[in-house]
Amino acid sequence: MASKPKVTIHHIAEKLNITASTVSRALNDNPRISEITKKAVLKAAKQLNYQPNNIAAALRNGKSYIIGIIVPTADRAFFASVVRGIEEIANKLNYKVIICQSYDNYEKEVQTIDALLSARVDGIIASIGKNTENFDHYKRCHEKGIPLVLFDRTTDALEVSQVVIDDYLGAYKVVEHLILQGCRRIAHFTSPKKVSVFKERLRGYTDALRDYEIPFDEELIIKSNLQLEDGRTSMEKLLALKVQPDAVFSASDYGAMGALQVLKEHKILVPTEIAIAGFGNEPFTSFSDPALTTVDQFSLTMGRITAELFFEHFKGGDTKLVPQKTVLKPELIIRGSTLRKPGRLP
Repeated sequence: MASKPKVTIHHIAEKLNITASTVSRALNDNPRISEITKKAVLKAAKQLNYQPNNIAAALRNGKSYIIGIIVPTADRAFFASVVRGIEEIANKLNYKVIICQSYDNYEKEVQTIDALLSARVDGIIASIGKNTENFDHYKRCHEKGIPLVLFDRTTDALEVSQVVIDDYLGAYKVVEHLILQGCRRIAHFTSPKKVSVFKERLRGYTDALRDYEIPFDEELIIKSNLQLEDGRTSMEKLLALKVQPDAVFSASDYGAMGALQVLKEHKILVPTEIAIAGFGNEPFTSFSDPALTTVDQFSLTMGRITAELFFEHFKGGDTKLVPQKTVLKPELIIRGSTLRKPGRLP
């Protein structure tokens, strides 16, 4: 069965016996067109199921009023909350967003950038995938004069504005808290990928140990993709050591939750025998038993600030602003998974 031809402004013009240019002006709320004509055009457009061609409109007007957002995955509470914050600001300014997922796949990320540029979006907001080490596809945004702002997972290889959390400080606070709770053999789950957030969390971990004169032990550093199952596998590796850790700091809440599951299965008391802490303040962390100590990244605030920084590019038509880096201060959320009994405190 042949598909119906796409309805254009010419079909609306023919139905109302007016010119296509008049229809176009009416749809764009041109003050030169009477209210009666505007209402008639909108009514006819609805009856004919007219769908505007955003790409054509962008070519004519120089703006599509659409922003592309790229996240590694949309099913994480952190990224979903950041997107919500971006949308809150964008919608107030009559902008819509297209949400794309890279799944931490470099090729997928490249294809997504190309698709968004072809769709004539007015700009792109992105969090870089774990496997991305070449940034040529992002550089194409600059070459085409398309504003680009990065959040959370960023890189200094691109001269663009960024909004990040102080991952170093967040990690330092976690490890310091564990030390003050009496822990002296603290393991760390990290990622093998060259992603800034994980490198900074590892740096915060090592510096806290150094400042409290606790020796760094390479065998307590476990690298993985930091998913739930990775946390389980990593915890089993730690339990197989001759000297087990008395605490685990995971660079993700998912890894921490996997570790917590394994400890409960082995009937190891948390936090009395081994304390557990994560990073991210995912919703499930407050419902686990015991509730999980973690770091709040203020994702909604990050989204709002990212959007506000993005729209600075459009003030006065200037798309060549000096790149800015906004660093948000994290908050340590202390819960039962690290609070030891008074008798175990130093």
